[in-house]
Amino acid sequence: MNIQATKINTANALAKGKIALHDLEQKLNALAQKASKTIKMAGFRQGKVPVNIVKSRYKDSLQQDAEREMIQEMLTLALKDLKIDPKGLVGDPLITKFEKGDEAIDVEIKISLFPEFTLEGLESKLPTPKIPTPNQKDIDERLDMIALAQAPLTESKEKIVKKNHTVNIDFEGFVDGVAFEGGKANGFDLTIGSGQFIPGFEDALIGSKLGEEKNIDVQFPENYHSKTLAGKPATFKVKINKIQEKIKSAIDDVLAQKVLGNEKSTLQELQAQIKTELTNELKMRHYNDEMKQKCLDALDNGFDFDLPEAIIEKEMDVLFRNALSSMPQDELKIYQQDAQKAKDKRESFREEAKKSVKVTFIIDAIAKHKKIDVSDNEVMSAIYYESMMQGQNPKEILEYYKSNNLLPAVKMAMIEDRVLHRLLDEKAGIENTNLDKKTEPSKPTKASAQKTSKSKTVQKAQQ
Repeated sequence: MNIQATKINTANALAKGKIALHDLEQKLNALAQKASKTIKMAGFRQGKVPVNIVKSRYKDSLQQDAEREMIQEMLTLALKDLKIDPKGLVGDPLITKFEKGDEAIDVEIKISLFPEFTLEGLESKLPTPKIPTPNQKDIDERLDMIALAQAPLTESKEKIVKKNHTVNIDFEGFVDGVAFEGGKANGFDLTIGSGQFIPGFEDALIGSKLGEEKNIDVQFPENYHSKTLAGKPATFKVKINKIQEKIKSAIDDVLAQKVLGNEKSTLQELQAQIKTELTNELKMRHYNDEMKQKCLDALDNGFDFDLPEAIIEKEMDVLFRNALSSMPQDELKIYQQDAQKAKDKRESFREEAKKSVKVTFIIDAIAKHKKIDVSDNEVMSAIYYESMMQGQNPKEILEYYKSNNLLPAVKMAMIEDRVLHRLLDEKAGIENTNLDKKTEPSKPTKASAQKTSKSKTVQKAQQ
């Protein structure tokens, strides 16, 4: 086998060679001989099927297997020639040329390698967070919320539904006049303003009277977990059974003892705990809303190394597909009918793909260096919790993630958040605690999964 292997840079190599047709035929014969000893075929005893019959019956699959093995042998020789450990490969080698001639097959294989870089000077490249602190007004407002949450539900003297009322309702949902599964309940308690139901439902109940029966017209979100309901208009028939409200408890030591679960607790201790919780919340909001993108940009700008081109191309494919999936039909039709425009649109994602691949390699290196990981159970718990918070069926959401192979994307997003939060804590001089283990992607819904799924290319390559 004639092989020429060249290392283009530290992350890319190219193998060129010719596979002689007589060598390929020998490989095919060897595979047929091997198969003849195990294959079962009517009219022949096992292990006694003639090789020529095996070759005739399974010609196409044997040909493919023979070509695959010859390419693998070619790749093995190329790696040996380049003195590259197979463990240094990232992703699958890409066959860019496979042309059959009269005597041989011309083959070219693009090989992607793990980038070579160090994390030297990492901290100096990162922005410094300016974490806000809660004031007494923030603490008092949280105390009011706690006091209200601890109060029992009582029947409201008001007979008209207002925000923060808890209404007991019977409801049934219809799409195109047909009741849908999971859209009916009796005696359901719903707090107005909680966001538990789909947008528009709770607002439509405001102003309703006790005992009133009414129809509510809403539309399911485009990213709703049930494909049969996503984006569709629906009508809910609703009856108001009760209007309830909470009158907040007194803010004193008794409240603190109830909340903290200790009969010796004081209001001052409760206020101190609230201050700690608010500090952490403000920090997390600052990290997520203001510092995360700054960190990603800093990592992108702070390191310079070769990137595997084949991985970038795959990332561009994912970004392009994601863009197409969210396009209006009229815009999508343009790209379906014009191949050049589709090609140009895909090419427009090159810089974004480079940044995504580069940052993902850096995040992965930091995670390994600092021993930061996310377990599969944590991923499941995050998705389960978020679906519950959004009033969606956790089992359906988990099934959606599994069937669309989106769990790796969510895991990568969680690792990224955890790494960035650790880096920012260290930059701010905050001692590392187990708080980073609570870092989750903000909303692992269908839309966010699609957004983060672009990183699966690199994660799969790193496994």
